Amino acid sequence: MKAIAGLTSIFDSLTKVVISLLALGIVVSLLGGNVPFVSGIASNIIGLVQSLGDAGIVGLVAAIIILNLYK
Repeated sequence: MKAIAGLTSIFDSLTKVVISLLALGIVVSLLGGNVPFVSGIASNIIGLVQSLGDAGIVGLVAAIIILNLYK
């Protein structure tokens, strides 16, 4: 049981780090314009949101599932 708790805490920590890096990448992309390695983050997120919006109710369900994963 301790191993599962340890793995859960590792994945939780990694998720927090990735979300923080993603937020930093978005800010740098918006402020810096064409910055190497982070220039496509904002456009990729916009594309994801547009594809979820085009999917209708399936996109809504997918967005709810994604939001529940981050809680």
